[in-house]
Formats: sequence, structure tokens, C-alpha cells
Amino acid sequence: MGLTMKEKRSITRETALRYRTSDKKGKKAILDEFVRTTGYNRKYAIHLLSHWGKERVRMVDGQAVKLVVGAPMKQKKRKGKRIYDEAIREALKQIWQTFDYMCGKRLVVLLRMNMDLLYEDQEFAISDEVREKLMSISASTIDRLLAGERKKLQVKGRSTTRAGTLLKHQIPIRVFFDWDERKPGFFELDRVSHDGGSSRGEYCLTLDATDVYSGWVELRALRNQAHRWVKEETEHIYEHLPYPMKGVDSDNGGEFINHQLWTWANDHQITFTRGRPYHKNDNCFVEQKNDLSVRRTVGYYRFDTQQEFEALQEVYTHLCPLLNYYYPSVRLIEKTRIGARVKKVYDDPKPPYLRLLESKDIDEEVKIKLRKRAKSIHIVKQKRLVDKAVGKLLRLYEQKQQGVLALRSDGS
Repeated sequence: MGLTMKEKRSITRETALRYRTSDKKGKKAILDEFVRTTGYNRKYAIHLLSHWGKERVRMVDGQAVKLVVGAPMKQKKRKGKRIYDEAIREALKQIWQTFDYMCGKRLVVLLRMNMDLLYEDQEFAISDEVREKLMSISASTIDRLLAGERKKLQVKGRSTTRAGTLLKHQIPIRVFFDWDERKPGFFELDRVSHDGGSSRGEYCLTLDATDVYSGWVELRALRNQAHRWVKEETEHIYEHLPYPMKGVDSDNGGEFINHQLWTWANDHQITFTRGRPYHKNDNCFVEQKNDLSVRRTVGYYRFDTQQEFEALQEVYTHLCPLLNYYYPSVRLIEKTRIGARVKKVYDDPKPPYLRLLESKDIDEEVKIKLRKRAKSIHIVKQKRLVDKAVGKLLRLYEQKQQGVLALRSDGS
């Protein structure tokens, strides 16, 4: 890596005086070293060292202006009126916070698809001028305007997956693109623990099923890690899914690698595969949804009571339609390796429901039902139902914590 301009200027400043005070032989040696260090053309280097720091008069727009060779130019103040002012930032911030802190590429799609509904809602108080600008704003501008707020949202979780030793020889390992992942119906399965940082005792979990083709996501609350609940909720997803489930792929956790789920998949002629041990990225599609859909909605708290389980299930009842019909997502469509670099190509952000409508493998009857269902969902009202359900869940958690603190104080 070569020198920066700032470093070259520093070297020139230190060398110029020594160059001008040296004899002919000394100048040649200094010049040779200077050219090797900076990479300048030899004639340009001679000019630079001979005149560095000296004043010169030049005519600029008919006026004589004194210039100092090597002195940094003053940056001109940028002129012009800001297009996206503070009113745009505040409206954008409110929408961004309401719809779960999307990135600019996803949020710009949501804005353009649902601006009429957002404009009519009094909560956002969007004026005609703000509406027009929000419809023309770019994804990069959105990210730039919200950069200051985005820094506050960085939280890391931890894994509680325990290996399942049963049936590993019967359940094949799915390697890259074993499935025809360009067709809907092949789901990756994973579960998210709500243990609050301690894996002692029983606690609730979330079963996450994500369609690889469309990004369609189904979330179900689990009472604990028992095989029965995983099988029953997977069956519930299968029965209520608007299109056929053709295959499931999981990690090597014991909650998935068991006889109950294996037998059910065989009985329903569903392809059942698993990822490679210690290769988390084999299930990258569902891992992404664990964060975007679960953690950013209900957080990292410990939920272990029956009331919290029911409240968590209610959250997902309202959240899944919002994710599937309104929230845009991107999909990896091509991945090529060029030497040590991997080039990834993604399609345009769009809701999973639109990808299903575009698919030739979905029956027209299913598409009619999907369109009918989409018309019955109002994005703002649906988000308020989600927020109300999440608020109820968090209140139950706070009440439980207060009860625990009261018991501890009485015991002491």
C-alpha cells in the first residue's frame, strides 16, 4: 500500500529545505531518494522541491491572488438547500421505529408499497410535502439519515443447541443446494431459547420455520424442549400453511433429531434433512429470521410460565402475517467464488407473499387465497396488534420479576 497524500506532503515539507540548501551532488542523492519514496515523476519532484513554501502570484478571475506552494486549499462551504430536512428525518425515524428498525433497502420498499396507508394514519402526521419526498428517497439516504440512531441497537445472543445422537444415520446431511431451493415448500427449522441467560430448569422456546425460496416465516411458541411440542407445532405449521410443505431441514439438535419428528415426516412424505455439525451457516436462512423476527420483537428475556407461553404464542399469531405480507426481505439468488473472493447477488427486496405470487409452482387457487388474505390485513393496525401483544408479554415478565424480588426480600 502506497503513501497517503498527507504523508507525501509531510515528506515534501521536510525534504524541500534540505534540497534547496544542498550542492549539486547532494541534490541528486536527495532527489533520487525522494522519487523512490513518493513515486513522483522526476521533473515534477524537482519543481515541487524547488518551490515548496514559496509565494507565487497568479491571476484568478482577473484578480491577482497570492498562493503558497504546498499550502492546503481551503474547503469551500457547500452551497445549496437540503432536500431531506429535519421534518423528513423525524417522519422517517418514526416509521423506522414503528416497523422494527429495517435497513434502508427494505424500508424504502415498505414506504413505496404502503405510503397511502401511512399517509392516512393520523399517528404519523405525514404532510403532502413529506409524503412526496418519502416516495422519492433512496435507500442510501435513509441509512445516512438514520445512522446516528442505528448505533444504539447492537445486542448479541448465545446458543443453547444440544446435539441429538438419535437417527443421525437415517437423516441425511443436506449440502449446498441439494434441494431445489428455487421452488417454494422447503423449510429450514430452528429454535430460539428464551432462557434469559440461564439454561437451568424449563423455559419457553420459539420454533422458527423459514421457507428458503420465498422467506415465508412461521413462528410457534414451545413450552419446553420436549420432542412432542416440536412435532406438534411443526404439524400445526404444515396444516395451516397456505401452500404445500415439501421438505424440512434442521440443525443437529436433539429436539429435531428424534423419532417423533422423523416418523411424522415420513408419514407425510416430507423430505427430512439436517445440516453439518458445527456449520451454522448451513441454516443461514432461518438463522437470519431468528434475529429479524424473534430477537428484535421479544428480546432476550426469560419466559418460563404458562401465562408467558400463551402471551408469546399470541405475539406470533399477529406477527407472522405482518412479516409474510408486508415486511420486505432480500434473497440470495447467486453465489460465485472468484479466487479468494465470494461474490453474492441478491434480488430486490419484497415481501414473501409477492414471491409466492410470482412463482410458477404455486397453484392459482392458492394465489387467490393469498391475495384475499393480503387485502384483509392493514399494515398499521396489524403492527399495533403486535405491539399490544408484546406489551402484554413484557408486563407479565415484569410482574414475575417483581414477585421474585418480593419473595427474596421476605426470605431475607
